Amino acid sequence: MKKPILILAVMAFASFLATFNETFLNIAFTPIMKDFGVSVSTVQWLITAYMLGAAIMVPVSSFLYQKFKTKPLFSFTVSLLIIGSVICALAPNFATLLSGRIVQSLGTGMLIPIGMNITLSVVPKEKIGTYMGVMGAMTTLGPSLSIISAGALLSLGSWHLLFWMFAFLTSVLFILGSIILGKTSPKMNLKLDILSVILISLTLIGILYGVSTLFSGNILIAILAIVIGLITLVIFVKRQNKLENPFINLKPLSIKPFRIGIILNMLALMIVFSMNIIMPLFIQGALHVSAFTASLTLFPAIICSCLVAPIAGRLYDKYGAKTILPVGFILMFVFILLLGLTREVNALVLITLLYIPVICGSALVIGPVQSFALSHLPTNLNPHGVTMVSTGFQIAGCVGSSLFTGVYALVMSFSDLSTALFITLLVAVLIALVGFVISLKVRKCETEVSVKHEKLESIMKKDIYKVEYTDSLTDVMKYITDKRVSGVPVMDKDKLVGFISDGDIMRYLAKAHPLFTNAYFFSLTDGFDEKLNDLMQSKVIDVAKKKIVTIDINTGLEEVCRILVDKHLKKAPVMKNGKMVGIINRSDITKYAMNEYLTSIK
Repeated sequence: MKKPILILAVMAFASFLATFNETFLNIAFTPIMKDFGVSVSTVQWLITAYMLGAAIMVPVSSFLYQKFKTKPLFSFTVSLLIIGSVICALAPNFATLLSGRIVQSLGTGMLIPIGMNITLSVVPKEKIGTYMGVMGAMTTLGPSLSIISAGALLSLGSWHLLFWMFAFLTSVLFILGSIILGKTSPKMNLKLDILSVILISLTLIGILYGVSTLFSGNILIAILAIVIGLITLVIFVKRQNKLENPFINLKPLSIKPFRIGIILNMLALMIVFSMNIIMPLFIQGALHVSAFTASLTLFPAIICSCLVAPIAGRLYDKYGAKTILPVGFILMFVFILLLGLTREVNALVLITLLYIPVICGSALVIGPVQSFALSHLPTNLNPHGVTMVSTGFQIAGCVGSSLFTGVYALVMSFSDLSTALFITLLVAVLIALVGFVISLKVRKCETEVSVKHEKLESIMKKDIYKVEYTDSLTDVMKYITDKRVSGVPVMDKDKLVGFISDGDIMRYLAKAHPLFTNAYFFSLTDGFDEKLNDLMQSKVIDVAKKKIVTIDINTGLEEVCRILVDKHLKKAPVMKNGKMVGIINRSDITKYAMNEYLTSIK
């Protein structure tokens, strides 16, 4: 793999395009209806079919990620987006357009979870908040920028131009992925359980279709679809618990921090998705402006949230989730309420200013809460955890959009725009309040996790032997010999910059000095001592390993053992909030395990 920052850039671009693709066609529905002579109920299938296709492929992506190598899988996923875009751009009729949109949805459903899994595989655990914050910013920017971009392109040409533009962007992503993503090791030899795929598909189709048509379609059919979805969900869960290699491992839901994180993430996403629909509708209807102007009014909030999201990630890395999540929900609660109370004021500037803290509040929640949830999973459960987070993304978008637009339309049927907005925003206020109350439990979760993992802190060596990056190899060798250790961290004051072992020094000398490769060198060459002395005066930072495997203080012992074995390490630095606080050795864990065993048999 290349440097994590390059991989993050590609995955962030992928997340942006995936969420951009979900909404960029909405503004083109009117010209599409005119060109193909279809009704509103028919053109809506471009959303419904797309949403269902993407939702079904999210859990399938978990299996595919574990089954196939990362690079070809990523390329295949992006290829679906390119092919679907070309089909749509050339569509001579509505059926072809719908078919191309479904092909797109298959790629979109896999792209976000695969991108998150790739990110988690290369990101140091102590920096997961920062990286996920960037990913969160892209998923926020995508849907919002799509409206503005689509509006601008439609002013230049037909709706076909939208798909040609998207085909070009996804082609760029394909090329970047081919260059940046490196080779990966073989994946697990898994078999696809077809019955599980059918059950989860029926579950998602039933629930999502039922919820999306509850307010606008036949109520009995909608309720029946939801009931069927719930029944198949129960059967699906029971089947996964019986399978030796389940299609989706449900163990992440047994981990309390992950469970709470999923709920908070869905609540925040419901608010974001819904506000991005309701506010433009109100602005267009009440203030009589175009859709493009309405999207521009809300755009400053989106830009601010994109700036806040990476900052939120860094705050999470430094302080955890216990403070930042309640603050995010409080911002949403207060400023959504203010938007509702000032609904009679026909001022675009005021709406813009009040909307900024709402979306920034969501940015303080979405990235950090995903980091919070996924960081508490062992590595082998990451693909399944990502599947649940991504599926929650689709469900939250569908439920939130249907709920808010349904309430808005229902109130509109017997009242005015102002009242409809107020009642709808009250629903958002209640959701934000529920989120705030649940977020207060995060502090307790982090405390419980801290207590659970305090064994690592008690086992590791806190009296750290270390050297400065300016020390010479001679000084380091003397230090290692005196302390009777095989290797030590290399520091730049308080910052960990490398790791050096006696083996590293010997390998360096073997490459740099002919004595170690040519048995005749000593007898044929004068000045051996001087040349060896020059080598030993080299700075330790020139020899030390720069790519350091570190372990977060909250990592469980089982995961610590896996890391040390997989990376062939005898020891590794232990980090807390970006600072080294100790060293964990294999021998320390072995002694601890033996003591625990001997104590248990007494």
